[in-house]
Amino acid sequence: MDDIIKVLVIDDDDSGREVLSTLLRSVGYDVTSAATGESALALIDRVQYHVIVSDLILPDSSGLDILQNVRKIAPTTEVIVVTGHASAQTAVRAMKEGAFDYITKPIDFDELKIVVLKALEKQKLMSENRYLRRQLQGRFEFNNIIGSSPAMSLVFERMNRIVKTDSAVLISGESGTGKELVAKALHYNGIRRERPFIAVNCSAIPEALLESELFGHVRGAFTGAIKDKAGKFEAANHGTIFLDEIGTLPLHLQGKLLRVLQEHEVERVGSNKTVKLHVRVISATNSDLENMVKRGVFREDLYYRLNVIPLHLPPLRDRQQDIVYLIAFFLEKQCRLMGRTPCAISKQALEALERYSWPGNVRELENMIERMIVLTDATVLTLDDVPAKIIDERSVGDTLSVPLSNDGVDLVTVISQVERKLISQALESVGGVKARAAALLGINRTTLVEKIKRLKMEG
Repeated sequence: MDDIIKVLVIDDDDSGREVLSTLLRSVGYDVTSAATGESALALIDRVQYHVIVSDLILPDSSGLDILQNVRKIAPTTEVIVVTGHASAQTAVRAMKEGAFDYITKPIDFDELKIVVLKALEKQKLMSENRYLRRQLQGRFEFNNIIGSSPAMSLVFERMNRIVKTDSAVLISGESGTGKELVAKALHYNGIRRERPFIAVNCSAIPEALLESELFGHVRGAFTGAIKDKAGKFEAANHGTIFLDEIGTLPLHLQGKLLRVLQEHEVERVGSNKTVKLHVRVISATNSDLENMVKRGVFREDLYYRLNVIPLHLPPLRDRQQDIVYLIAFFLEKQCRLMGRTPCAISKQALEALERYSWPGNVRELENMIERMIVLTDATVLTLDDVPAKIIDERSVGDTLSVPLSNDGVDLVTVISQVERKLISQALESVGGVKARAAALLGINRTTLVEKIKRLKMEG
């Protein structure tokens, strides 16, 4: 945003327009004024204003007309409408059509200053989010896989090397790191992209049905097999099959899978006929398959057949610098899916999300952003929208680690230092609201106030 804030005041009342313009100039804004809708639109065509303050009733048009035109001509400009008490319903309609806020006459200048500041803050946040989205469209994106950290750079480098090959790939990583997304990226950017991509979650299919699901069956092969059925491998022929949670595959099926991979053919359950296959196999696991091989619960020969190209996805806690880009991506995605105005996120909320350890990884982060958007009508997500469990997570290990020398310590001083640091962290995380800070610390608000006084933290 430019250092000079440009404001346009639209009002057909000469004295009111002049007073409002003078007051806004007094706080440092570059103010232009217009008396009609026509002259205002001519200005908006030539100048990019940050904020427009417009009366709802104009001689040649209405504030709603101005609003509708601004949304087309200058969609990033915030519009504040001014209304008399009698036109409050129209003001509400203006809000629904995209006005930032409305103020009733007679205008309270202090209220107007606050509303303008809030509009500028929203505009700044939206601008930052647009910047992040532009970044995502460049070097931070590989088919919707987001990352700029060194760990993800290595992933992207390997993906670029193997995307045009037919080699088997074993993707490892914790749950929620995006293993299926990587598998789809390899398929849809590869030489088989026009062919089927078939995903199979080996842990989600009952063991009794898994063989039939993978390899198919013929009529009469077992009770309930009333007709021939092709399996997932046949469905994926000439394309890619993605075997998720491959570590859960029962031992007796591991041998059958190995034969399919070695012979490039499949035999349906109950049949002695084979079907030739030309399938790329990408598998994924959150288990340590190498350790499972040592324990004898996963076949060594199958492991080496699947693990031609290993690809490890790091957990989100090891790529913290990617969180801000992921948040921007999910904000845009979820708002688009819900048909919502693009959302921004406040600095305090963003910092809280960046501090969290995300045990559920990228999937947990995406679900969290979706939940926050669903549960608010606001266009800016704030700390109030962040779930308590994320705000509550504190890293106090350094705070509580006090070396004890032979000379001893001053216990009272150490405890005061710990209290001071924890109170400061709590206040900072909730924007200085003492009641919320006290709740984070598990004490009453009055107790917190007394501690702040005793520790001389005020001022």
